[in-house]
Amino acid sequence: MNIIISFFKDLFKIFIDLNLDLDEYLKKDPASNRKLGIILFNTAFHGLVLYRIYHFFHKYKIYPISYLLYMISKILYSMDIHPSAELSPGIVIDHGIGIVIGSTAKVGKGTLIYHQVTLGAKHIKKGKRHPDIGENVILGTGAKILGDIYIGDNSVVAANSVVLENVPSNCLVAGIPAKIKNFEYDRYQIYDITHNYDFVI
Repeated sequence: MNIIISFFKDLFKIFIDLNLDLDEYLKKDPASNRKLGIILFNTAFHGLVLYRIYHFFHKYKIYPISYLLYMISKILYSMDIHPSAELSPGIVIDHGIGIVIGSTAKVGKGTLIYHQVTLGAKHIKKGKRHPDIGENVILGTGAKILGDIYIGDNSVVAANSVVLENVPSNCLVAGIPAKIKNFEYDRYQIYDITHNYDFVI
């Protein structure tokens, strides 16, 4: 009986999580003005919707439906988010094309993910092998975060950076391999096209 109650609670929670995602889109995507517009026309959000559905089925070990929807998502939206990856509610995927998120990866709420980002493994092994992303992180276009590492809250990973080590909170990292930059920046200007926008996308 408890499993049935949990099943329907988690099913209803999908809609709560998606509403939190929509709220973040309105805050962090300059092209998003209304929730209805995002729901109808934002293909990255469509991919996120499918992820939340097939992740739900994966949690309850209904693998045939989970992996079928996972394959459909990859074909339709060119986004490869593994069913067992854990994406907290209230994230934004901008464009979405080329995103790869591995099976043991975790992403915290408020995170903004641009296209062609990879949360991948550094070595072929079983168990935890993908990164954990903190809250309110910005992952610039083409960023590669590899291995069982952690990106701290409120940090920014610049475009095309390759991150192989832990990143503390409130940092900006850039380069191959990525290093912490010593100059100050205003993370809130990241969302303004006229200030540093090209640095993260």
